[in-house]
Amino acid sequence: MTPPRVLIIEDGYEYLTAYERFLGEAFSFVRAGDGPEALDVLAAEPFAAAVLDMRFDRAERLLGDLAPLAARYGDPARARRFLEDNQGTFILAALREAGHGLPVLVSYDFGGEPRRFRNLQARYAPVGWLDDAAGPADIRAALDGAVAGQL
Repeated sequence: MTPPRVLIIEDGYEYLTAYERFLGEAFSFVRAGDGPEALDVLAAEPFAAAVLDMRFDRAERLLGDLAPLAARYGDPARARRFLEDNQGTFILAALREAGHGLPVLVSYDFGGEPRRFRNLQARYAPVGWLDDAAGPADIRAALDGAVAGQL
């Protein structure tokens, strides 16, 4: 039996390395390093679910329009930091806009921001979240749920 394919969208390799090490027998992982690459990969091949990092401070390509944010913040550097800190939301929006309805687990601690998570769920479902401190058993349970359509 072929394991479910999961797209990991992150600007490093931390999640891919850890997930392959601890969950590689149960799932097949593919990595995309930024939003545009994730869109290309999803257009080319099917996935059962995705894991999405929220912060992208190492990615060269960011989704989102820097000019209006620079005008809003009065500083292009602050605007870029905003895009980096919230890139996961921009990527999630782009995935849904492109018609990709796969379940997405966002790697971020929404425990202190339940309203923010409810807004993401309402707008971009199916969406779940993984606390940054989640261990292999928690991640496995969340991925099993996402693949089964239970987010």
